[in-house]
Formats: sequence, structure tokens, C-alpha cells
Amino acid sequence: MRIAFIKCHGSGNDFPLIDARAITLADAEWAGIARALADRAGPVGGDGLLLLTAGDAEHGFGMRMFNSDGSEAETCLNGLRCVARLGFEVLGIDRARVRLKTSSADAARADSVAPGVVTIETRAGPAGVGAFAIGLRTGLDAVVEAAVPELPSARRFTAVAMPNPHLVAFVEQVDEDELVALGDWCEARPEALPERANVSFVELRGADLFVRTYERGVGLTDSCGSAMAASAFAAGLTGRIGFGTAMTVFNRGGLVHAVAVAPGDGGCVTIRGNATFLYDAMVEVDPAAGAAQVPVILARRDNEAAAWEAAVAAIR
Repeated sequence: MRIAFIKCHGSGNDFPLIDARAITLADAEWAGIARALADRAGPVGGDGLLLLTAGDAEHGFGMRMFNSDGSEAETCLNGLRCVARLGFEVLGIDRARVRLKTSSADAARADSVAPGVVTIETRAGPAGVGAFAIGLRTGLDAVVEAAVPELPSARRFTAVAMPNPHLVAFVEQVDEDELVALGDWCEARPEALPERANVSFVELRGADLFVRTYERGVGLTDSCGSAMAASAFAAGLTGRIGFGTAMTVFNRGGLVHAVAVAPGDGGCVTIRGNATFLYDAMVEVDPAAGAAQVPVILARRDNEAAAWEAAVAAIR
């Protein structure tokens, strides 16, 4: 089957994005398309597949996100900005409530984070807190900077659902080998964490954060939007950065601006960041085989790519 898509990224988290409002496919077919298009060794590549879906009485439009292994995530906040941008463009609007898999989020056009960078602001939550919220089977209830005996790590973790499940540990310096080992353990669906979880090691850098994440269904990634939001929320829960305080959250892919609100005030996280479109293309995909041909590039958006690269270069 032939499908049109936009290659896009939010803070370096890259995806093929499909306007799926008029496409009817089974979940297994979408999973196959995700495996084909998000395969890093394939002709497109990405951290997953994004779908713009139809709205309803409460939502201007919806979003679905499939990981590169074909599993469906509750959300992807970097991807949400890209989906929101496309939704705004095709519907001629500037803000909307967006339906996610298990929750909703608000999105709106925002002032640019850098010259020439299309910027979207999203607000997601309320965040879930504690072991139950992320599906962690432990004798603990609250998991806020706590040692978790069931995990193969002596570090202290904070559990946050955003709504994706996240385990966040604040570290002096990120050890990627240690992060990958713990991520691989989670990915194996252990008895203590049967639905898996995203794992982030976070460095406090003054009043800002640097986040490195092993993403469920993806692996070690340069960027994960819900991890950036969960880390901002965890910084508030642990008293490192006060709730209501604006911060910049950095990762290998770039940055977003974030503000986390305390649980008693709604428990939401607002993220403002880029929604960059790289090119428009058509591609032949075999969902059953999980395979794709080389796409035909219809238009490149080099100015957008260059604007983002200039913004990232300015902070490095």
C-alpha cells in the first residue's frame, strides 16, 4: 500500500507522521507499518510512528504513537507537538484538546524558541505518582527518590506516569552502560514490571536538567518528550527545582522549556518546544511483512532543518 507521510522531529525525537484521519487499518497493520518505517536500518527510520487521527466532541483531533517495535505507547510528548502542528495546519486552528490513547492533552501554537523554529506548547497530566501508576509490583507505595528492592539497581528512583510509565533517577553523571543495562532489564518484562517502563538518568545542571533515556520499545534514545516531562515533575517532587519554576530540559537532541505544577494544583507539565518538519514523501509499505521501499521525496523543508540546527548549535 502507498502512504503519504511527513518526516518530522521534536527535540531530535524523529518520526514519520501520517495523516490517518481517513485511513482505516487494523492495529496489527499499523504496527507493521511502524516496524517498517521506524526501522533505523530501513529506508526511513525513526523513534516510532505518529498518526493524526480524527477528533470527537471533546477533542479537535487525536494522536496515536507506535514504537519502532510495533507496540503502542500511551503518548509521546515530543511527537505530540508534531501531530498538533499538522492538526492545526489541516484544520486551520491554533489550539486544540488532543485525544491520546489513555488521556488527553492541550496543545497550542506558541512563541518560537528560536528564530525560524515552529514551536508548539503542550500541557499533559495529571501525572500519576507511585508504584501502582507505572505498573511496578513492589512492596512500596510511594516511590519518590526511593530504593526499590525489586530493581537490579541500588539507585533511588522516582516513579511518574506521564501517562507513559517512567522511572527517574537523579545522578551526578550519566553512565550510559548502566542505563542501558537497567533498560534492557525492564524491556525483558520482569515479574516486577510486566508492562515495562522508560528509564531516565537525570543530571541537575543549575536550575535546568539534562536527561538521558532508555525508551520502552525503542532503546537508548537521544530524546523522549514524556521522559523530559516526567523528569521535570520528578525534580519538583524531590525538591530539586520548585514546582511552578520555569526550566530548560536538555537532551542529546536539543531542548524544551518546561514548567511542572504540584499534584495538589493539578499535577500537569507544560512543555514548549519545536515541531520541525523535515520533508514530505510517499512510500510503498507492506504491513504484513513490516517492510518498506525507498520513499519518494516530494518536498524538502531545508529551512526548518537549518533553523533547528542553528538553535541547537547555539547551546552546545
